[in-house]
Amino acid sequence: MIETEQKIIQIGSSEGVTLPKKDLTKLGAKRGDIVKLKVELSKASYHNHKNLMNEYEAFVSVYGQTLKNLSEK
Repeated sequence: MIETEQKIIQIGSSEGVTLPKKDLTKLGAKRGDIVKLKVELSKASYHNHKNLMNEYEAFVSVYGQTLKNLSEK
């Protein structure tokens, strides 16, 4: 069994996830094999968003007035 976190990506007109080659090798799996998956939304998505918002707020606190001044020129 492997446990991994992957980002949902565009694959053609669909969306999906990929499995890292090292994990497939660890399983002994190859193209055409059938795998059983259990999927849940990672809490990391929430933490990444929270971190991004914290970085944005820090950026605005430092450069907010400069950006406002530039927008008024």
